[in-house]
Order: sequence, then structure tokens, then C-alpha cells
Amino acid sequence: MASRDQDTDIAIIGAGPAGLTAAYLLSKSGYRVTVIEKDPHYVGGISRTVEYQGFRFDIGGHRFFSKSKEVVDLWNEILPDDFIQRPRMSRIYYEGKFYSYPLRAFEALRNLGLWRSTLCMASYLRWKLAPKKTVKSFEDWVVNQFGHKLYSIFFKTYTEKVWGMPCDEMSADWAAQRIKGLSLGKAVIDGMKRSLGLNKRPNDGMQTKTLLESFRYPRLGPGMMWEAARDHVLRHGNEILMGHALKRLTQDQITGRWHVTATREDGSEVAINAAHVISSAPMRELAGRIHPLPATMGEALDLKYRDFLTVALMIRSDDLFPDNWIYIHDSKVRVGRVQNFRSWSPEMVPEEGIACVGLEYFCFEGDGLWSSSDEDLIELAKDEMAILGLCRPDDVVGGAVVRQEKAYPVYDEHYTANVAAMRTELEEKYPTLHLVGRNGMHRYNNQDHAMMTAMLTVRNIEAGERIYDIWQVNEDAEYHEAGDEGAHSHGALDRTIGSRPSLSTGERAAMNSLREVPARILSGNRTPDGTSRAA
Repeated sequence: MASRDQDTDIAIIGAGPAGLTAAYLLSKSGYRVTVIEKDPHYVGGISRTVEYQGFRFDIGGHRFFSKSKEVVDLWNEILPDDFIQRPRMSRIYYEGKFYSYPLRAFEALRNLGLWRSTLCMASYLRWKLAPKKTVKSFEDWVVNQFGHKLYSIFFKTYTEKVWGMPCDEMSADWAAQRIKGLSLGKAVIDGMKRSLGLNKRPNDGMQTKTLLESFRYPRLGPGMMWEAARDHVLRHGNEILMGHALKRLTQDQITGRWHVTATREDGSEVAINAAHVISSAPMRELAGRIHPLPATMGEALDLKYRDFLTVALMIRSDDLFPDNWIYIHDSKVRVGRVQNFRSWSPEMVPEEGIACVGLEYFCFEGDGLWSSSDEDLIELAKDEMAILGLCRPDDVVGGAVVRQEKAYPVYDEHYTANVAAMRTELEEKYPTLHLVGRNGMHRYNNQDHAMMTAMLTVRNIEAGERIYDIWQVNEDAEYHEAGDEGAHSHGALDRTIGSRPSLSTGERAAMNSLREVPARILSGNRTPDGTSRAA
């Protein structure tokens, strides 16, 4: 049974990076905000940090690096004293050998051997001279860019592990978004410089930032950032309802206000009455909870997600390897990537003489891996670490399993049309419903891009109209590990995102509930309608 409606200005679905960024900024501006989060304990979504017996696990690995000055400034504002600088080190495991990533030219040549390296270059030249004219799939895009031989070695196996589908069925959008701007020529030149020690600035000996050499990281993991954002929201008198899952979302046809119903863990319900809703919930889930159901419900149900789980092993060893993570390009094992949590931050691992690694398995919710018991998954991880030669099973002294549903929106051949259909309908019918974040927009954005969608959405709400098109965030980004941190200033960000024409009179009227009193005059315990907020 639902309790009496809780009145608020903005209801936010999901306490991940996008949802909490919006809640943080709106709280600063004096809005009343209520956030609902399905997880009973952790905020941060996939950027949360899970703790087990003093060990802390990063779910997926999160480097804090962004070209956006606004994002970097916000990170520093939320967490001013707890960042540490960490060296970036990743390698690829292929046929029993390790390849530095980014590649080192002489190392790659030595590992592959002269004959195979020659075949790679010949394949590269063949596809550069006669590329596929019609590029539809991930395979088409990568083969055109790198040649079929390099594609088969360094892309195919790992990508199919991650997505659980053949590369020729994946949309080329995935490659264009995630590795745009990274070419073989650039990689070889950069690798030659790294191999020869020529990637130094002549005057100060500093590394050039052709590719990310180091990154900042919260000393207790990425969840530390979002726990601090949560605390800020609560200090401003706003609410974050943990263990509350979205059940229903309806809009009053007369007032235009939203009624958000959420279900608690015990089955009881809470109802929230809000002028605006910001949703980072997966588009497929949101579509099934809006009433009346959207006409594009069928398209939304076709959207797919990839889930994954982390098996953390505590191992009797000072340290196993220096990498942040190792990509496993080997079909003999099911693991896709292995993290070393101490390499992210020494404070993630509380005991000297004990290493802690996380083996990442990509799966679909309900399949054999996902449904396996924690005990069986820990045994699988121990066996595969031995196969990879990374540790002996007898040295493992503990383990834990963390499951993450809907970690990655799938870019199949139909996703673009399905997302566009739902987006168009929701924007036309519900101008006060805002989609943000990775799953909210069904777009594989990084953490900083998810934050940017929330930051611009807050600006739209404060302006009373959609002056920014958040769907342009990361639309034309280059390779995401190249460039300088904070290189894009406020003005540059505005130019990159672009603006949209003003909304129609009807849309503007539907959004004016928060526009009557500008955010700049809100302060302290005053709410947008001028009344006092209860302590």
C-alpha cells in the first residue's frame, strides 16, 4: 500500500554517476530533490565500490580522466582531498605472451615474430588499398582500419567475449564511438617512441600525452566520489531512498506533474509527486513502467544489455603483476579481463602479503555463468588464473563474487532505430521527463560523459527549456584515452554540445512549473515556491 505522496521538485531515478550529478547540482541550486535507488546499500551504480572483509572492489575499473574542465572541476569540488595519482599500465594476454597497451613496437614485433608481423602489415595494406565500401558491422569497421590479421588477433576474441555475439552482428557504431581516432599508424608511431624512450618533452623530461600515461583515482575507489555526492545531497535536506525500485510513472494530464511509485524491499510502496523526472534507468525498463505504455514499447523491449560479474580472489603474494588490468585475448578461458586492485590504489587492499585481483566475466543475466553459485565461480576463477600462469590455486586464501546487471547497452544492428523511436516519442509527449546516463540513453558512455548529460539536463531544467541537446555528448569524441585532462573549457564544452532551437509554446508551458522562480534566487531552506523547507 502506498503512503501519501511526497512532494518534491525533481524525482531522480537511479543513484549512479548521472543521477547523483544531477541531484548534487540541483541541491546546490536549492531545488527539492528525491532520488530512488534500487540497491539497498551502495550508490554509484557500476561506479560503486563494494567492500568485503576490508577489501574494496572497483566494478569494472574507472579511471578518473576527462577532457572536460567542467567535469574535472566538479570531481575536485565533490572530493577535494582524496585523489591520488596512479600510473596507467595495461597489457594484452595473447597466446601465452603479454603485449603492452598502448603497444610498444619492438615488443609486439618480438612477441608476434617476424613472419606474423609481416602478415599483419600486409593485411593492413591490403585493406587500406581496397577497403569494404559498405561498413555495417564492428568487424567491417575494424578490418578497414587495421586489416583482418590484426583484427583477428587483437579485437575479435575479446570483443566477442564482452558482447556474447559475433563481431559481424555488432553495429559499427560501437567501434566508431569507442576507438575513433586511433589508427594503426598512430599506434605504431607512438609505440616506436615509447620503445625508444622518445616520448619525452625535450625541456622538462615530461611524458607527452599522446596516450594516457597516468590518471587520478579516489584512494578508496570510485564509490568514494558518489558517497560524497550522496552526503552532500542529504546535507541539503533532500532524500535518497535506498532499496526502492521504480514501479510506475504517470503524468497528471491537468497539472503536468509526475506521480512516481517506487517499491521498497518489503513490498510496500512510496509515491512521489514531482514537476520533473530525471531517469537513468535502462530505457527498456522505463518504457514498461510509464503509463499509459508508449507506442514504441515494442522497440524498447528489443533493446539488449550485457551483464557481467567480478570474481575477486585474495591471494597469498606481495603482488602478482603491476597492471591496472590485463585484457585476456585467449579462447581457452572464459575470463575477459583481470584487475589488480592494489594497482588502482594501495588502500583498496588492507593486508600486506595479500594480493587481490578481480576476474571479470561477461554474461547474460540468467545464463550459466550468471546463475552459477559463488563457490563454483571462485573455483572457476582459481583454475583460470592457473591456466594463465598468474597464480597457483593453493595460494588463494579467499574470494567473493559481485554481479552487475545491465552493465553494457548492446549495439546490435537494430539499436539505433529502436532508441531513436522511443526518444522521439518521449520527448514529444513528455518534455519534463529527461533521460540521462549510460543506460538511460542506451549509450555506452564513460563516467564523465554520463555526468555531462546530467549537467546539461540540469541547465535545461533551470532554463525552463531544452537549450542543450544532451544526445550530442560524446557524439564526435576522439579516442577516449588521448589528449589532456580538462582541455575543454566551459565555452568549448558549449560549442561541442551545441544548442537546440527553443521548444514549442506547448512544450514550454508544460515545463514552466520550475521556471517561475529562477534558481539563482533560491537559497538555504527556501524552496522554489518560496515556502520554508522543514528541518
